Amino acid sequence: MAESHGGVLATLDSSKTQWYHYKAVIISGMGFFTDAYDLFCISLITKLLGRIYYHVPGSSKPGVLPPATAAAINGVALCGTLLGQLFFGLLGDRFGRKKVYGITLFLMALSSIASGLSFGSSPKAVMTTLCFFRFWLGFGIGGDYPLSATIMAEYANKKTRGSFIAAVFAMQGFGILSGGLVGMGISAIFRSLYHAPPYSVDAVGSTPPEADYVWRIVLMLGALPAVLSYYWRMKLPETARYTALVANNAEKARKDMEKVMQVEITIQETKSNKTKFGLFSKEFLRRHGLHLIGTASTWFFVDVAYYSQNLFQKEIFSAVGWLPPAKTMSALDELFKISFAQFLIAFCGTVPGYWVTVLLIDRIGRFIIQIMGFFFMTVFMLALAIPYHHWTLNKAGFLIMYGLTFFFANFGPNSTTFIVPAEIFPARLRSTCHGISAAAGKAGAIVGAFGFLYAAQNQDKSKTDAGYPAGIGIRNSLFILSGINVLGLLCTFLVPEAKGRSLEEMSRDDEEEQEEQQDHQKSSMVESV
Repeated sequence: MAESHGGVLATLDSSKTQWYHYKAVIISGMGFFTDAYDLFCISLITKLLGRIYYHVPGSSKPGVLPPATAAAINGVALCGTLLGQLFFGLLGDRFGRKKVYGITLFLMALSSIASGLSFGSSPKAVMTTLCFFRFWLGFGIGGDYPLSATIMAEYANKKTRGSFIAAVFAMQGFGILSGGLVGMGISAIFRSLYHAPPYSVDAVGSTPPEADYVWRIVLMLGALPAVLSYYWRMKLPETARYTALVANNAEKARKDMEKVMQVEITIQETKSNKTKFGLFSKEFLRRHGLHLIGTASTWFFVDVAYYSQNLFQKEIFSAVGWLPPAKTMSALDELFKISFAQFLIAFCGTVPGYWVTVLLIDRIGRFIIQIMGFFFMTVFMLALAIPYHHWTLNKAGFLIMYGLTFFFANFGPNSTTFIVPAEIFPARLRSTCHGISAAAGKAGAIVGAFGFLYAAQNQDKSKTDAGYPAGIGIRNSLFILSGINVLGLLCTFLVPEAKGRSLEEMSRDDEEEQEEQQDHQKSSMVESV
């Protein structure tokens, strides 16, 4: 590491945990709170959209979204997220983390409001405009992944860096919880104002006209946390590591850090340390090629498994009585019960897994947590698959096994795959590499959420969900997902452990500086001869 940066970066690595660390967690975490709310609230309202826009007069069951429409509404935001991760990851390294950071939040807030205002004179037109705005919502969300992780990694000290990055990611859990709370609250208010009978009693009256406002309000409230945190995100200074190592302005990095840390930092001006190699160079391939393959592949595999778990929620909700048959409820009753179920799943399985990671990651390390998470996800999915017919009779046991699978996904690779790419790549390529890894994860999410949506359909065509072809069944899907978890476990061995090590040590910027010094010494020797 160049001496001109040594004072600043050494101070960052060794600094005690201060208010500015927590402030950075809150500011970055609010973005992830918004991300999770916006991505997961759509699953709350899809059944409501089906009742409102696809009601079939005389049908014995409420209207449902056609499979292609449901896939588009749920998947378009994931596609936008994938592209946003690549695009904003690249911009974050080229123009700085701070300059790009506000754009993503503004885009999320604007798209959330626009999604709730989706318009059209026909159901198809409304769904089309909704998909358009949710694509751009996902695009903004995608930028939050590499930028939030990189900013938190570059602000944190090396002793507690993992916990702080994990805390930013853990805000997703609170976003999912809030989605459930908002869904329950809005549906409860409208239920009290506009009483509606169950569908079996009055098919038309079970969905009051005012229900069209409900889903729009739920979507638009996603803009609120983004708007509230925008000012503070803009006040956050550029990270010292970007300023010093990429922009090559050690003096500005020193001044910025003196303001936020309230300490005096001394530096010696020498030649700047520039990473010579680019992303597509042989040098990057030699140093970090396997690392990038490791971070991208593990994120891909965990997201296939993680997002496919949504396939089993219908089984869970029905098994424990959280979601009675649709015809026995009004539209707002159904929204309330779905929201309540999502809240409980997040409260009991999702949130605890995230925060156990926050508590333990800097004690036992990223590698062990990721290996352990993949291992137990494999174990519990096999435990569900092998005696699958037993679990159809033992509802409580099925619920426990399902919850444990979720817990070890979050106290495991779902958290660590977000953390590690922000720690092991060079400063000028850090955001880009994190964006590539995250985009691979979203590709896995698309496979998990939609590939297995079709694959997990019953092998008997008469028992599939409306509009879907026969599949391989949930039991066989669980076997395949277990194998995917094993692949993720094996790919974890491509990723180095970053616990207790500085970002410069992990990225091997020190090695480059030593090579420059050796070249300089050789040149001096030749000149003297």
